[in-house]
Amino acid sequence: MSHPPRTDRDRRDRERRALWRSPLRGPWLTSVFGLVLFFGIPVLFVTGLLSYAAYNPDLSPVNDKTPDKGLLGFYLFSWPTDPSWLYRVTQGVHVTLGVVLVPVLLAKLWSVIPKLFAWPPVRSLGHALERLSLLLLVGGGLFEFATGVLNVQLDYIFPGSFYPLHFYGAWIFMAALVVHVALRLPLMVRTLRSRELRAELRTRTSDTRPEPPDETGLVSPRPAAPTMSRRGALAMVGTGSFALLVVTAGQSIGGPLRTSALLAPHGREPGRGPNGFQINKTVTAVGIRARDIGPDWRLVVRGAAGHETVLTRERLLRLEHHGAALPIACVEGWSTADQRWEGVRLADLAALVGHADRPPRVLVESVQRHGSFRSVVLSEHQVRDPRSLLALRVNGADLSPDHGYPARVIVPGAPGVHNTKWVGRLTFGGTA
Repeated sequence: MSHPPRTDRDRRDRERRALWRSPLRGPWLTSVFGLVLFFGIPVLFVTGLLSYAAYNPDLSPVNDKTPDKGLLGFYLFSWPTDPSWLYRVTQGVHVTLGVVLVPVLLAKLWSVIPKLFAWPPVRSLGHALERLSLLLLVGGGLFEFATGVLNVQLDYIFPGSFYPLHFYGAWIFMAALVVHVALRLPLMVRTLRSRELRAELRTRTSDTRPEPPDETGLVSPRPAAPTMSRRGALAMVGTGSFALLVVTAGQSIGGPLRTSALLAPHGREPGRGPNGFQINKTVTAVGIRARDIGPDWRLVVRGAAGHETVLTRERLLRLEHHGAALPIACVEGWSTADQRWEGVRLADLAALVGHADRPPRVLVESVQRHGSFRSVVLSEHQVRDPRSLLALRVNGADLSPDHGYPARVIVPGAPGVHNTKWVGRLTFGGTA
């Protein structure tokens, strides 16, 4: 039973909230959506931080996309090469879960929209701080999810680089979330206990009633007749999330599910055969010319005390070769199954230029003319891993031009952009 307004302010507040007449809105339904986000968003945050660590931003200025991170980089560690599928799993979970939570986030925002019309908008200093935290929470959440989805689809319509925008936005969003949870968690727990989920899932539309009015202001003072039950609302959101799972997860899981990955940024594998697996950037996209990777191509290897050697592809083919079964996994969430790579170990190339005992880090430079990640620094333990190769062949065939012919780097556990294609120079001990 609703209570009559006691003041003009209460009356205006009631009139504004009466614009939103859904009988489903209320603290219980909002708390159900909030509970899902309460568990899902921290997983997104942690896997996102792991992705950032995998880029080794503190290893070298070449890799660091957020040089002004300061204390926000306190957790960074040297990304391991074992297990080789680690980045594939963490980034696959990050992207897939982020897409799956979009309907839940939108439902949560729908459920609290009457709060935007509360009157007066600010009642006290404490209320102003709460509203500010909500602004950062809602704005940060929408920003993070929007830029993440756009990045998955390679639509860089936002200003600036994705990496610092998403990184700093994540910290702002999580700070606002922590404040919000601290303020609202006790209320959410009490609200969830006030109604039985099983009973709500059994309630038909005709038997659906508004929640009792309380201090949250989410319940409409003049609710309309129900056209959907809370069971239906939860089912609609759950179905939307499941549908997004089906059209997203296959790009990371692979196998038969890969054909269902309609949201994968590049669709399915490009053709069949040994080189018939996903490509991120093509020779055309990065300005590779025929002469850049033709018979005149040379690999320059530099090392200690000015040691340098220049290798043709024919000479590389005569060096001792090794094999490694490794996937490629990218920040957009897609990954390949293990491909069988063949080539020269990075450690063996280091030995050619005076680093036989303990190979140092290496600066890898591509001959691509434009685009990001034309160069990257790999750490010492990445160079020393016996599976880290300058690959010349894949799955028994020469690399295709789009897969990095005449030579590319392949490193276990590294993000796809660190597996540099069309390599032109390796500088062992180089950092810039």
